Amino acid sequence: MKKMKVVLVEPMKQARVVEIDHSLESMQKVVGGYIEQFRLDDEVYIICNEEGKMGGFQPNRAIWYEGELIEIIFGTFFICAAPWDSEEFASLSDEDALHYA
Repeated sequence: MKKMKVVLVEPMKQARVVEIDHSLESMQKVVGGYIEQFRLDDEVYIICNEEGKMGGFQPNRAIWYEGELIEIIFGTFFICAAPWDSEEFASLSDEDALHYA
């Protein structure tokens, strides 16, 4: 099974770089349900549970942009690459993994 390097962010824990299987089922298992994508940067996305807020998940992290609260992510999520020239999520570069962790 192909792997991808992501930053895993669990509630009340420090973010860490891990490898997960590169499959929809694996991504759903990590976030605890159906996935939703949220753009973090040009080619970097947060992948979270689409029902996180309504599903009883614990608040995890707030996303701020230029001093304004944009979103609160509930439950476990991960950060991965999403290259413009691909229809699939991908591994973060070492530099991006370090930055987002």
